Amino acid sequence: LQGIFVLGLPYALLHSGYSGLLLIVLAAALCCYTGKILIACLYEENEDGQLIRARDTYEDIANACCKKLSPSLGGIVVNVTQVVELIMTCILYLVVSGNLLSHSFPYLPVTEKTWSVIAFVTLLPCIFIRTLKIVSKLSQLCSLVHFVIIFVVITYCLTQMHQWSWAKFRLSLEFENFLVSVGVIIFSYTSQIFLPTLEGNMKNPGEFRCMLNWTHVFACILKTTFALTAFLTWGEKTKEVITDNLPSFLETLVNLCLLTKALLSYPLPFFAATEIVYSCISNNNHSNYRSPLLALTVRGSFLLLTLLMAMFTPHFALLMGLSGSVTGAAMTFLLPSLFHLKLQWKRLSFLEKCVDISVFILGFLCCLAGIVCSIKRLLEVFG
Repeated sequence: LQGIFVLGLPYALLHSGYSGLLLIVLAAALCCYTGKILIACLYEENEDGQLIRARDTYEDIANACCKKLSPSLGGIVVNVTQVVELIMTCILYLVVSGNLLSHSFPYLPVTEKTWSVIAFVTLLPCIFIRTLKIVSKLSQLCSLVHFVIIFVVITYCLTQMHQWSWAKFRLSLEFENFLVSVGVIIFSYTSQIFLPTLEGNMKNPGEFRCMLNWTHVFACILKTTFALTAFLTWGEKTKEVITDNLPSFLETLVNLCLLTKALLSYPLPFFAATEIVYSCISNNNHSNYRSPLLALTVRGSFLLLTLLMAMFTPHFALLMGLSGSVTGAAMTFLLPSLFHLKLQWKRLSFLEKCVDISVFILGFLCCLAGIVCSIKRLLEVFG
């Protein structure tokens, strides 16, 4: 999904101007910070003052924070939020796949929904994925395709340097459009859902903070370069998905690359969502599947659910924006800062407490603004 959001960054700059460049950097710093404090919540000090990993998942952190109210309340809230976000992401991949195939082969008498079904058929083997190892290999291929897309767009933009002009940047802003830009920029960095599992599977977890720093630095540089070169090339003509601005021969090539990326990206959120549901059903047994038939049933049901919602949910993009505003902001800003304050309060300095509270307030405002804008647009559509 981050790759899809990246393609909207030039459009975000169109509506945010110079502040958009600052937001790309600020969002990288904030998401990197909340990733670190989320992982910090996995650890507790032992009697010798050494940090030990006392928890394994986002769910464990939530349960630890809410244990006085209910031993499992926090975990239920986090699991529901994660599953909703992951499933909506999977559905979006199917919708995007159908759209890309429709635009790549407009001369064929096939509807966009039919193309989504065709894309769905290629994803049926996902029900047999049982380990993260397979998913990680598909994600590596996805990253490779992503870099190819970015390289093609930036290379074309550099050939158009003669028409670049900084005068294309806006100084005045429309508040509602600016909020949309904020959402696109922030959610192009979100990865908190996967961080506890990632840190737990690293050969040297002590290098996690360094890894997170460098990945966000490189992501920030890449996204700033991509958004800036694309916006300077097309200016006011910049479209919501920047590939629509490319010449037809390049657009078809990039659309097929995007299709490949969408299909390769699907297994990760799908695997994560089904693992959460199955672990709840099988009493939090993460190590293996006691019932292969139940595991296949869960995965098959989720796979079919994503297709049905992609096919029959009207105005899915707006609904995605509404759910993303709630789940994305909650998982990225609200919950990490809240959990960090709750679990680490005695060890935090005054400055760290102020930063966590500020991040929480920012996350709440982003969530509220996103909900208001999404509901307003849904009412306009249905009104």
